[in-house]
Amino acid sequence: MEQAHFSALETKHAGLENRIAEENRRPSPDPTVIAQLKKEKLRIKDALSSH
Repeated sequence: MEQAHFSALETKHAGLENRIAEENRRPSPDPTVIAQLKKEKLRIKDALSSH
């Protein structure tokens, strides 16, 4: 079960990375959206590092 949770967090982290990259490629990236995505990515990174 622990490994499944870890894998899910890694998948979500990668997905957020992709969403940040997509937002940055837009003609007018929204800095608020990027900041929210980065905060969520950091929370996941913290959760991953605590395992």
